[in-house]
Amino acid sequence: MTGKARSGKVDRAWLHEHVTDPYVKLARKEGYRARAAYKLQELDELLGLLRPGQVVIDLGAAPGAWSQYVRRRFAPRKAGSGGAAAGELHGTIIALDLLPMEPIEGVAFIQGDFRDESVVAVLTDALAGRRADVVLSDMAPNLSGISASDAARVSHLVELALAFAAEHLQPQGALVAKVFHGSGYSQLVEAFKRQFRVVKAVKPKASRDKSSETFLVGRGRKAG
Repeated sequence: MTGKARSGKVDRAWLHEHVTDPYVKLARKEGYRARAAYKLQELDELLGLLRPGQVVIDLGAAPGAWSQYVRRRFAPRKAGSGGAAAGELHGTIIALDLLPMEPIEGVAFIQGDFRDESVVAVLTDALAGRRADVVLSDMAPNLSGISASDAARVSHLVELALAFAAEHLQPQGALVAKVFHGSGYSQLVEAFKRQFRVVKAVKPKASRDKSSETFLVGRGRKAG
């Protein structure tokens, strides 16, 4: 079998899995841009992360499903159904991604690379002296297939999120970061434990079974 034929077979298999995925169908029905919204929903319902009135940072936001979910949580119930909620908003949402993102009403979007200090400075300016209640990171690097290199890239993004949270998160705030089981995972868990009083690792049901992704949640920054 040629490489092209194998690729076509894999593409068809992925497409079939995608279109039959219950979370994909639900996202279409409920107006979310991606099935990832249900990962955050499960984390929120399990851990009580989000409440109206908070300041939330959404890192790796595109295409915007997590920001949509937060936007709905911060909207009055009458406005919280059908696509990104419109109208009244109780809270602040600042989203950032290297890729462009279609606007969501009430969500401030910054396009840039979180690894770039000048982009982090723009994000800091957007906080206008406030501290974040929740920092969400669904960031993931482009993977090369070389495990050691990919693990280092993943770890670097999580470490940057940890550093940002250390400086800009409320003392009782929470950081949620996507990580992957494999090389470097245990070190990231330890890094969370050094910074937060409570650390949980959760794999939402909406994560694909064959995915190694897990979300680390740290709550309550340790002094110093």
